Amino acid sequence: MEFYRYPLEKVFDIPQIITIHYFEYGKDFTFPGESHDFWEFLCVDKGEAIITAGSRKHTLTKGNIIFHQPGQFHSVATNGVTAPNLVVVSFVCHSPAMGFFHDKILQLGETERNLLAIIVSEAKNAFLTSLDDPTTRQLTKNPSQTPGAEQIIQISLEHFLISLYRKGSAPREESPLATSIKLRQDEETFLHIKAYMEARLDQNLTIGQICHDNLTGPSQLQKIFQKQCGCGIMEFFFQLKINRAKELIREKNMNFTQIADALGYASIHYFSRQFKKLTGMSPSEYALSIKALSEKKASQPRS
Repeated sequence: MEFYRYPLEKVFDIPQIITIHYFEYGKDFTFPGESHDFWEFLCVDKGEAIITAGSRKHTLTKGNIIFHQPGQFHSVATNGVTAPNLVVVSFVCHSPAMGFFHDKILQLGETERNLLAIIVSEAKNAFLTSLDDPTTRQLTKNPSQTPGAEQIIQISLEHFLISLYRKGSAPREESPLATSIKLRQDEETFLHIKAYMEARLDQNLTIGQICHDNLTGPSQLQKIFQKQCGCGIMEFFFQLKINRAKELIREKNMNFTQIADALGYASIHYFSRQFKKLTGMSPSEYALSIKALSEKKASQPRS
């Protein structure tokens, strides 16, 4: 008996990408506008943007996304007060389900933000074209791109559209499967941000910089870190710094001033205050403590 080859249906099929942008505009930026024969969406990652779509004008804030259908005139301007960051993606899609996005302004959730982050990240790998050049008319392939980069962009963009479509066209209570997926996504986000911070212990990161670099909102990050480790994201980052400081103290290859410099502290005094706040001991007290000896032994591999 032959096996039946089931033909998979695609709600959204994106055969071609036109441009992928991540713009950090000044507070007085204005784009006079254009129209073209393909789809485009604009998402506000930070700040506020004033969007003209056809004859209508809209003010979009963080997390808002607007779609421009083929042939629709659109323009963008800033409000003269805040400097916005915008994600703009244009693509070809002839799927009938795209009609859902006509004249729509939607709010991104965590799933959509993560997918946009993947698209932007893979675009940096897949193309040599700068993502912040508004004059781009053709993407230039990176001959050294990681295998599958372009396909991940396509898959992620189709997933992005499906996610928005599902939320908007079929609202329903979150299923146990969706809850499980959300928990896994939150854990993956936590581990990704944790690795990001561990690689930057020599810097004075801010929550704004962390969110900007990882295309994630501050409120969502705070919720994830509270759930995963019971503290805020900056408290977690400071604890990572102090944990590394304790390791360096136990290694005895650097003095306290050198350790403070290596971890991005402006002064030895500020380093000592934060160290004592988080450990209950000054660096010198810790260096001579039984606790330091016990933690050193715990970190050594067992023979």
